[in-house]
Parts: sequence; C-alpha cells; structure tokens
Amino acid sequence: QVRLVESGGGLVQPGGSLRLSCAASGSIFRINAMGWYRQAPGKQRELVASITRGGSTNYADSVKGRFTISRDNAKDTVYLQMDSLKPEDTAVYYCNANIMRLYGPTGDYWGQGTQVTVSS
Repeated sequence: QVRLVESGGGLVQPGGSLRLSCAASGSIFRINAMGWYRQAPGKQRELVASITRGGSTNYADSVKGRFTISRDNAKDTVYLQMDSLKPEDTAVYYCNANIMRLYGPTGDYWGQGTQVTVSS
C-alpha cells in the first residue's frame, strides 16, 4: 500500500503565506514526478505545480512568481510554499505522485486534500 498525507492548509488573509507538505509512505521503491493540484468549488481540478525527481519544476501561469514547489527525496516529501496569496487561490489542494512500488505496478497516487482559504 502507498499513502500520501497532506498538511499545512488553513485560513489566511490576502497577501499572506502558507506552506503545504505531502509525505508519501508505504511500499515505495522510488517516487518519480510529484505535484500539487487544486480544485475550487464548481471548477475542474487543475495543476498548480509539479517537480521531477531531479528537481525540474513547472508552474501554472496563475501562480508563477508566488508559489514555489520543492521536494526532499530522502523523506519522500513534496512541499508547496505559497506567498502573496489571493482569494482566487482558495481551493482544496491535492498532492499527486507517480510512484514505483516495491511490489506492484507504477501508478499515480493522490492525497486526501487540504483546504486553503484566502479571505479577510
């Protein structure tokens, strides 16, 4: 079994910052790409940022210059530093990882989601 657990969401005022974490655990051989997605009410889930095992990053245009994705391969953890938050960043944020398992096929796994609310 593989599990992704997110933490760090909450309520923040516009212009504030939050840091999300997502730790993978279980029968993991290696984690390939990791990423963060978000889904606002009434909208489709969208990619926020992704990072390869080697550290190459990709960002949605709406968060470039404000969000930073990073990872710690030794801890099987990915982070999302969110600065200059705006009300339109309000959403449930999901962690995603492409994982090679010790026993079983490689596949994409999702966390349970963490709520981020930006409001005054």
